[in-house]
Amino acid sequence: MEEQYTSKLHPVVDYGAGVFLLIVAILTILGNSAVLTTAVKRSSLLKSPELLTVNLAVADIGMAISMYPLAIASAWKHAWLGGDASCVYYALMGFLFGVCSMMTLCAMAVIRFLVTNSSKSNSNKISKNTVHILIAFIWLYSLLWAILPLVGWGYYGPEPFGISCTIAWSKFHSSSNGFSFILSMFLLCTVLPALTIIACYLGIAWKVHKAYQEIQNINRIPHAAQLEKKLTLMAVLISVGFLSAWTPYAAASFWSTFSSSDSLQPIVTLLPCLFAKSSTAYNPFIYYIFSKTFRHEIKELRWCRGWRAQFFGPDTSAENSVSMMWSGRENVHLSCAARVQSQGAAAH
Repeated sequence: MEEQYTSKLHPVVDYGAGVFLLIVAILTILGNSAVLTTAVKRSSLLKSPELLTVNLAVADIGMAISMYPLAIASAWKHAWLGGDASCVYYALMGFLFGVCSMMTLCAMAVIRFLVTNSSKSNSNKISKNTVHILIAFIWLYSLLWAILPLVGWGYYGPEPFGISCTIAWSKFHSSSNGFSFILSMFLLCTVLPALTIIACYLGIAWKVHKAYQEIQNINRIPHAAQLEKKLTLMAVLISVGFLSAWTPYAAASFWSTFSSSDSLQPIVTLLPCLFAKSSTAYNPFIYYIFSKTFRHEIKELRWCRGWRAQFFGPDTSAENSVSMMWSGRENVHLSCAARVQSQGAAAH
């Protein structure tokens, strides 16, 4: 076994890391499988932008299935399994699904911002075909970045702690070619998408704030405003969860780019890596907390046994006002709702 693929951690730490990843893998697969099952059952009711949420679930479950079993086995073996070939495969999968998730969150934020700040007629122009094209572009963009290290721009290699693989950050400070890759990737796949997400949700928050100011003299806050607030909060939490999970890893990796590979203790590089991987398990819990329809579908999946499932159809009741995840096309336009409420109050 090559030295670079031998764990630099205590066997107890390796075992604990494997157990942690096993728990994350189970939660990710079960939770996102429930999201995808619900999406399939309600496919005719899904709004166009909700397809992005489905795409996010596909990326999360893809990462869990393609990567976590190898990582768990390596942790329990106290050495990376498979050598260079499996290392490149693992790093490529991580880069592919990571960029895909980030760009999907960015697209969700932009579409939600555009819909919130447009008229009802304009919001209906976001068709499923448009979102399908956007999703295809996200995957092609992610695949392009994942392939670049294979053709000579950038490198893949083992993590400093030895039982995982990623972009070989520590090689870049001694290579101008690698350094240009890391700066370009950091800017186009991390910084700009993150700033776009933050700007979009700040814009939405300002829109919601102005809408509440318009209706502050109304005794009863319209359902439209309450729904908008809930959908926005859910979308923000999804993005915050992802960015919070990956920021420590990005900081540690960027530090390794400018410093010696021995500047950080192996355990210090392990913890951000584990925290980042946990991001794949968060979203189904957020959907469960904020979406009545998703909770209903989960209970239905739990109750269904064999032929009994045929008696449960999609719930088309008033609960559907809060859709499975968040709805862009069904988005309520608060300023219009506020004006209607104000005019109604004045008329009386």
